[in-house]
Amino acid sequence: MKIDKKIIKELNDYLDEFKLTEIEITEKDTKIKVSKNIGSNINQPSIVSYDLPVEKSVSENNQNIKNGIEVTSPIIGTAYHAPEPGAKKFVEIGKKIKKGDTVMIVEAMKTMNHVPSLSDGVVKEIRVDDGQPVEFGQTLIVLE
Repeated sequence: MKIDKKIIKELNDYLDEFKLTEIEITEKDTKIKVSKNIGSNINQPSIVSYDLPVEKSVSENNQNIKNGIEVTSPIIGTAYHAPEPGAKKFVEIGKKIKKGDTVMIVEAMKTMNHVPSLSDGVVKEIRVDDGQPVEFGQTLIVLE
């Protein structure tokens, strides 16, 4: 696949021009999404993702051999690390968890959805911040 840098540059310019944080374009089987992190004053590079229609097996979706076991969001919503503000977090880096343990809550339409771990493991990485919007299938945590 050849990446058209001109389109990415143009979308990035639109982000600045219209003061957007994210823009997406879809043509045929290709989807290009460009977003910027506006959480700090430091000039940060854009995040670009390409989605192409590729069939993946269930094991490929849930486990990446290089990164470990990925626990993904089952729905679109807002991710929370604890059951309520100020409470103990469900997981922390280095913590051992078992299959079925809640790793995070994803709120969608005022409903709190507990996200369970799909296997036993040790939390290697937490990929979303508390209160961050998440997409369906986005990796929340990575287990060893």
